[in-house]
Amino acid sequence: MSAPQLVVHHDKELMAQAAAARLITKIVDAQASRGTASVVLTGGRNGNGLLAALAAAPARDAVDWSRLDLWWGDERFLPEGDPERNVTQAREALLDAVPLDPKRMHAMPASDGPYGSDVEAAAEAYAEELASAAGPEDHAAVPSFDVLMLGVGPDTHVASLFPELPAVRETERTVVGVRGAPKPPPTRVTLTLPAIRAAREVWLLAAGEDKAEAAAIALSGAGEIQAPAAGARGRARTLWLLDSAAASRLPRSLYPPASP
Repeated sequence: MSAPQLVVHHDKELMAQAAAARLITKIVDAQASRGTASVVLTGGRNGNGLLAALAAAPARDAVDWSRLDLWWGDERFLPEGDPERNVTQAREALLDAVPLDPKRMHAMPASDGPYGSDVEAAAEAYAEELASAAGPEDHAAVPSFDVLMLGVGPDTHVASLFPELPAVRETERTVVGVRGAPKPPPTRVTLTLPAIRAAREVWLLAAGEDKAEAAAIALSGAGEIQAPAAGARGRARTLWLLDSAAASRLPRSLYPPASP
């Protein structure tokens, strides 16, 4: 796994705009080299802020949206179209405005879908979808995502991997159901650390003073069971994208920023 690199921006707006530009570049480069690209989206204010910035970016048209696979790192197990679902928010922020191939937008199952209220069956189905998209060159039963994005919670959670809960301890399965999450709604579907670590690049997004302690803990050598963000690493690159408020408790020795 790669060692974390940091890029610190002045504020959350600049962070979102720079991250959107960085993502466009990654997608275009992947499509130029292999014909397609694969990205895992995250929800929350920073993930949705990035998507909104991407929607407003003139360079978004450089992306061939029909050759982009979109996956999700986690999802709230709620009915289809619920405003709290990550996919619903992503549609509003960006996805409804770009010409995606519907077959390449891999939303996690909803609670009113074919698996009903069985979150474990929903998680297993998503794991099977990931496995069917993985090729022999991939490093796990998931595709080698070009970029996997994660928001960082104030408690250091990423996706729906919360400190000390069973999901963060999973070492075999790529997707699991979560019950009793400390943040509502309590029932969720999430990628596990093994699936996250199959990505070429993992980007962790943190903006705001309420994320400062979490960033400091995760980057100080904490264990992944106690601080899940510490265990989120990419095979080629692990990039922390922060604003100055979220970086305020980090020792200066942890940055200058990573090169673009």
